[in-house]
This record gives sequence, structure tokens and C-alpha cells, in this order.
Amino acid sequence: MQRRTDDETSTAPTPTTRPELHLRAGGTSVVVDTTTEGLPTIVWWGADLGPVADEVLHGLAVAARPQRVSGGLDHTARPSLLPQESRGWQGTPGLTGSRGGLDATTSFRTTQVGLDPTADGAGRTLVVSAVDDDARLALEVVVILDAHGLLHQTLTLTNTEPTGTSTGTGTEPTGTAPGTATPYEIAELAATLPLPATATEVFDTTGRHLRERAPQRHALTTGRYERESRRGRPGADATLLLAVGTPGFGHQRGSGVVHAVHLAWSGDHRLGVERTPSGMSVLRAAERLAPGEVRLAPGESWSTPTAVASWGDGLTQLSARFHDLLRARPHHPSTPRPVTLNTWEAVYFDHDLDRLTALADVGARVGVERFVLDDGWFHGRRDDTTSLGDWTVDETVWPDGLGPLVEHVTGLGLQFGLWVEPEMISPDSDLARAHPEWILGPGPRLPASGRQQQVLDLSDPGAWSHVLESLDALLGAYDIGYLKWDHNRDLVEAVSPRTGRPAVHENVLAVYRLFDELKRRRPGLEIESCASGGARVDLGVLDHTDRVWTSDCIDPVERLTIQAGTSLLVPYELMGAHMSGPRSHSTGRRHDLSLRAGVALPGHFGIEWDITALDDAELDELAAWVSAHVRDRAMLHTGRAVFADLADESADVRGVVSADGARGLFTYTQVTASTSYPPPRVVLPGLDDDRAYRVRLAEPVAELAGPGQSPLEWTLEPLVLTGRALATAGLQAPVLFPESLVLIEVDALDALDAPR
Repeated sequence: MQRRTDDETSTAPTPTTRPELHLRAGGTSVVVDTTTEGLPTIVWWGADLGPVADEVLHGLAVAARPQRVSGGLDHTARPSLLPQESRGWQGTPGLTGSRGGLDATTSFRTTQVGLDPTADGAGRTLVVSAVDDDARLALEVVVILDAHGLLHQTLTLTNTEPTGTSTGTGTEPTGTAPGTATPYEIAELAATLPLPATATEVFDTTGRHLRERAPQRHALTTGRYERESRRGRPGADATLLLAVGTPGFGHQRGSGVVHAVHLAWSGDHRLGVERTPSGMSVLRAAERLAPGEVRLAPGESWSTPTAVASWGDGLTQLSARFHDLLRARPHHPSTPRPVTLNTWEAVYFDHDLDRLTALADVGARVGVERFVLDDGWFHGRRDDTTSLGDWTVDETVWPDGLGPLVEHVTGLGLQFGLWVEPEMISPDSDLARAHPEWILGPGPRLPASGRQQQVLDLSDPGAWSHVLESLDALLGAYDIGYLKWDHNRDLVEAVSPRTGRPAVHENVLAVYRLFDELKRRRPGLEIESCASGGARVDLGVLDHTDRVWTSDCIDPVERLTIQAGTSLLVPYELMGAHMSGPRSHSTGRRHDLSLRAGVALPGHFGIEWDITALDDAELDELAAWVSAHVRDRAMLHTGRAVFADLADESADVRGVVSADGARGLFTYTQVTASTSYPPPRVVLPGLDDDRAYRVRLAEPVAELAGPGQSPLEWTLEPLVLTGRALATAGLQAPVLFPESLVLIEVDALDALDAPR
């Protein structure tokens, strides 16, 4: 075969496209150099550059081109949209795969590149087409800069080998008949995004069941740092974002520029950052594929999940772009998020009609709007060791079915919801006995058990149809407006018995189809994504569901960290935030009602507590907190979530500022005892700099307690400060007992007379 050089294979941009392309939207600019060998390269991703002249765009591209250096290749490689070894990239390539060991490297050349004005009407969609004739592959990369300033990237790979042809090398893989085409197996196809030189500190989160989203930081050094999920779902330890920025960046404006990437996918994935010896750094995002999971036959194509990337001057601005994206969806919940009472921590498996109707009665008294019957209602389910898959009402516990409870709940004006876990199966169940071939696993033996259960292979059409029809029958029999859809174990050895091949990818797509088909059949149905708490939180599942369960732990101190980490991606109205009884089910700690309710207040508020045992005074206090949530719910679920960067780690200040900047509601929490006494000043960020605001404590007002303390002066008379002063100088924090909370409200003076 005659050899070609890279210079001979590089392709100039199409005549209709200038060499440098500029995408602008949502305060963001992306500048792309289309002349890079192989595929185009992003040379700027960050703050809006404005209407820049062509010569300035050309200057940006030229300024980014590296020199050749001694000891290196003749062309110093750049991180294009698909970094390739054939183009000199010696970091991690964008594509790894082969035809049974052949065609293990690629040399894609761009054949067409340009902005697609028909995609969004604003010329913010870049489409790049490329081919590798030798490897018989075609690639399309679609880059979208959306209206919120988020950068989306999706890659599609096609096996262009004609059917019935041979590689002609005489080295076809074992089992390949002469004259037949060879499938191309993808090991990884990753979105690649450049980072500025100032991005030298990595931020992500880790966790476990009952303690998701714990932050961690470290310096970015030469080499690769990667977070991988191989649990069949993102997992409780998964990071929602991998962020890299200026050292010390925080939440507030001015704390440092930070870039981050998220993969909109509910299965195995990899997020990584890599810094080469040349000083170039990139973010990477890819689905983690098992060997043999994606094998492209001739003519077949495969598309990656979408990588969604953001940047900001601080984490608040970065995360706000994700919130704006979710809120702009046509199917985003448009009605107020109902105050929810979930029965789990109130009754566990002890289902009794009289007890549950009494719980609904008291719930209605304090302002509950949705009543959710949790685990224990279906055939044979008296504990968590049996019966998953048998989705019929247990006639021994519910001799008249769920009708009497549903009718009582809806008669109170409450919506009725039901817990289900359709992706799982108990070995001790009628379904497992009837269809053992529907259990996901590698063969005769079962995978390691988790919570005494196994996983259904929803990529099997029979299993998928069984789940669909079982759930649809329940939704048809009862007035159920909401499903709490759980997923209580990781997937291991996730092989489909039907095909003998890994099946995480196909099972994720199958559950998406289930969500969509149930909603199509039952208009108005809402579904919550729960997965042992917060083990499936991502933009993929949120494209099909209506909220996520943030964590099975609702201890308010733990929830401060968990909810802050979740809010990096998810706005409050999609974040299940419940309060428990006085003693936490998961930690055993005891807390006052004001802390338990105040931490949950901004989110999709709910209660998990046997409130039938409360006296009138306690019920009145609970009702006051429910009322406070309802009072500000419209603002909390449309405003901007903000977090204060405090030097004193014993305190926590967070809040929501209305979209128009006219109002803000903040929580000040004394998490532990401060080393300062009284505590230092705290700031209230996110308000309009030059606007004047009235500041005061909000109802319900918790006790300002401490031995021998005097009244806090700013709580005794109206206090007026500008937004800039509140964000920088701040105000004296109140003296509180550890693990106590107060609400602080701010209202712009020029909007005080306007209705809320």
C-alpha cells in the first residue's frame, strides 16, 4: 500500500466556511480553528469575546499554535475535537477500538465543517464530518453552544466497510470467514474539551450510600486524573461534574474561573482531566464500554451520550447554566412542586389502612399536598428479601386493594404516589421462578447479590414488556399521579442471558423507553429517579423524569453537604429534600425541627416522619415551616441558588435570589461551634451590586440562644445595605447553638410594595 503523509491527507475548510468560527451565546464564546490537521481545535472557550473581527479570530488561532521542540515530533500535536496518535497526540486518544486487533489507530481527515443555521436558527451548532478511508470509518462531531452558554458535544462513529468485503490482509480475526466484513469494536469514544493554562486545581465529589456528593480537591499535575463508574448506574460515589479552575476557586463571583464537564448518561462512564508535558490540558467525558459491548457491523453507527460542559467565574455561575438548561426544557415541571409526605420512615413495612389514613389526615392538616406509599404494598412483600418483580397488590394486607387508601388520600385533596423498583427482581419471587432467563448475569451462576436482589435484563423484550404492562395496569386501576422509581443496587457482571454480551448500555436505553412509554400512556404522570438515594443523578435520567431523590440520608447536617454537591447540576425544584423526625433514621443524631425543616426548605420539600404522634403545638410548628416553604416556593424554584465562601468553616450560608434580583432568602446554619465568639461576619452573595436591600430575620424565627448574649442589633431595627456590601462586607452573624439555623430574608427597597 502506498504511504501518505499527514500533509497530503489534511483537508482545508469548505469554501463556505472561514478558517476560524466563532460561536456566541449565554455570555460564552467558543472559537474553533478549522485548519488543524485531522479535526478542528477549540482555541477559546470562556467569556464572551463580543463581535470580534475576523483578523482577531485568526490571531487567536495563530497564537494557540505550538512550536516544534527538540526531542519531539516534527509537528507538536494539539488537542483537537478528536485527538489522534496519527496526528502526533501522545496523550489519551479520543477513539480507541479495532477490528479484532486491526485498524487500532485512526487517521481521520475533515471532509466538511461549518455552522448549521438550521439546527437552532442562531448559527451556534458546529458540524464536523471526517473519514478514515484506510480504517473504513466515518466520524461526525456535533458541537452546540446553547442559549445558556453550555457547550454540548456528541460524536457519531460509522463503520463504512461494505458488507461482504474482506480486509484482504490474510490476518482476519479467528472465526471471520474469508470474504466477510469485520465489525469494528469501540473501546472508547470520548468528547474532548480544552482547558486554559490557569486551570490547575481539580474539584469533584465522591461519596457512598447515605453520604453522597462530598467535595474533594487536589492540584492538577502532569498526567491523567480519572473518575470512573462501573456500577451500571452512576453510583453514590460518582461525581456529577469534573471541574478544573484557578487555584482556590469557590462559589462566589471573583473567586476564580472554573470549567467543568458532565456526561448526560445514567450508566457506566468516565470523566477525566489530562495534562501533557507540553502544558496542554483537556477535559474528557465518555461512556465506559465493556469489551464487546459496542461492535459496529458494516453500515452501523453509534453515537456517544452528550457531554455537557460549563464554565463560570465561580461555581455558582457555572452551575446556574445547568439550572437554566433544565428549566428551559418544554417538559420541565410547570406546576408548584407538591409538599410530599412519604410513608417510609413513618411506618416502614407496617402497612395498615387505619394507620395510613390517619397519617394522611394529619398530613393534610399541616399542608401536605402529595402522599406517597413506600415499599411493602405488593404481593408477599413483608421485608426487603422477597417479591421484587411481583407488581400486584398484596391481598393479605390490602384485601380491598389500594382503592380505600387512594380514595381517602385523594378525597383530602392530596395527590397519591406509589413506590416501585421495576428494574430489580428478587430470586424469591413468582417472576424469578417463571422467568429465570430474565435475570441479568453471565450464565448459570448469578452475580453477587445486593440487598438480596438481582437485576432484570430490560434489554430482553419480554422482560421490558412485563414491567411496562404490570405498571400500566396499576396506573389504570388507581388514581396514581406519581411513581417513586427506585434502583437499589449496583450492577455487576451485567451480561444479557439473551445475547451473552455486556448489556449496561442497552439496559439504560430500555429504562429510558419505559419512562417515556408510561408517560405517553398516562399523561400527567410524574416519576422520581431514586437509586439507593442519590446514585442515579444525571442529565440523562432527568430528561425522562421529574425529580431526583438526593439521598436516603435526611440528617440535616449531612444534607447540607449532599444538597450543595447536588445543586452543582440540579436546581432545587428537581431535588427531593425531606425532613425526618427528631432522631435521624440514618445517623441517630437528634435535631430541632427548625434545622430539619430549614435545610429542606429550598428543595422539593417533604416529610418522612410519623406525625400522628405530634401534639397540637408541634403540629402548628411543622405547619408554619410548610407554610414558609409554600410562601416562597415560586421564588425558590425559579431563582438562582447561591452559596457563600466563608473563612469560618463552622458556619454555612446559602440561599436563593429571585430571577429579577428583588428578593433573596438565605439560611445561616451554625454547623459546629465556632472558634470565634461571637462568630465573625457572614456575607450574602448573589444580589444586585448597586441595589439597596432591607435585611431581617424571616419567619419562622428560631431561638437566638447563648449564655449571656445581648440582642443582635441588626435584628432589632430595619437594616439597609447594598448588594455589594452584603456580598463583601457582610453582617454580624447571630450567636446560635451548634446545629441550629435561622432564615434571613432580603428585599430590594424599590420592590417592597410589589406582590410576591
